[in-house]
Amino acid sequence: MIRVQGQPDQPNLPGRRRLSEGELSILLDNHARFLAGKGGKRAHLPFVDFSGLDLTGRKLSGGDFSGSVFDGARLAGAQLDGAILAGCDLRRADLRGANLRKANLRGACLSGANLGSADLSEADFRPGSIARPHPTRGFPAVIEEGRSGEVDGANFSGATLDRSRLDGLYAAGADFSDASLAGARLTDANLKGANFEGALLASIDVGGAILEDANFGGADMSGVVLTTARTRGARLEGAAAPPSRDDVARAVKLVAQARQHDLWVGSGGREGSPVRFDGADLRSAADELKGLKLTAVSAKGANLAGLDLTGAHLQGANLEGCDLRGAILRGADLRGARMGGADLTRADLAEANLSPLEIAPGRSTATNLAGARLRYARLQSAQLDGAVMDGADLRGARLPA
Repeated sequence: MIRVQGQPDQPNLPGRRRLSEGELSILLDNHARFLAGKGGKRAHLPFVDFSGLDLTGRKLSGGDFSGSVFDGARLAGAQLDGAILAGCDLRRADLRGANLRKANLRGACLSGANLGSADLSEADFRPGSIARPHPTRGFPAVIEEGRSGEVDGANFSGATLDRSRLDGLYAAGADFSDASLAGARLTDANLKGANFEGALLASIDVGGAILEDANFGGADMSGVVLTTARTRGARLEGAAAPPSRDDVARAVKLVAQARQHDLWVGSGGREGSPVRFDGADLRSAADELKGLKLTAVSAKGANLAGLDLTGAHLQGANLEGCDLRGAILRGADLRGARMGGADLTRADLAEANLSPLEIAPGRSTATNLAGARLRYARLQSAQLDGAVMDGADLRGARLPA
């Protein structure tokens, strides 16, 4: 059932259709069947008044809602990937955890909307030529007007905006803390006073952008060129600098030594030799440590942000104080690892094993995540039984069911 938040008898907005609860349910159920390949019909609902409706978790992928109004609507967890939301009014909408991958949001207004933990990868927020209902004749009579996207005051904390198109966007005061915008384009965007604390901003394009008074404390800005951006008053001193040439050269040597460590573990110590990563910046290693046997490796205080460590063997490893923001640890063996105080914000730990490590018959050592930062981390299907989590920050984390 579709529930209306607030006043159910709200009058129609000028030029927008207000569908009855029954009519809307039929149309959206038909769309769900269409998506499931069971007949139905793709939703084509431009210029509709959805304001105040509860559409939590609805399957709306690929639907056409251009020019519609969702002011104050509840869309948490909704599937809107590939949806056409050009020119939509989504002010104050609840879109927490929604899937908006590759959505067309050109010229849309999301001022004050809550998009915490939403997936907006490759979404398009660029200005567009928007068709809107004629002010007196209404829909289907339309007029065209140019409009820039607006997300001022919106909450994108923990959201994923990788490779999104944010050119020309008005985002003053928006909160992008702990978000990932890797490879995004923000040319000529107005980001005055925006909060990027702890965000992953690798290789974003900010040419001509207004970054005045923005907060970049703890943000990873590897590969970001600020020469043509306006940065007066911006807090850049706390941003993580990209790896230096010396860091890159050292990483090459450590990767070679890591392969010897893999050989050492695999041969029971007969071949190869152990490696130490303590304090090293290995961000440039990308996916070169993926799947390696790095059992008992010491990487205390190392910078492993963004590394692909899928399937790595890290039993008994010392990862205390490590920067593992955005690292991929899917299926990694982390039994008995020491990760106290580590930063695992946005890390992918799905299907990872963090259960105790047996060290002798009847004796085991627990995986220690005390005081670790696990904001917005993915822990679906991870084995967490017995893990020490005292004081861990799990805000926004996706935990096992």
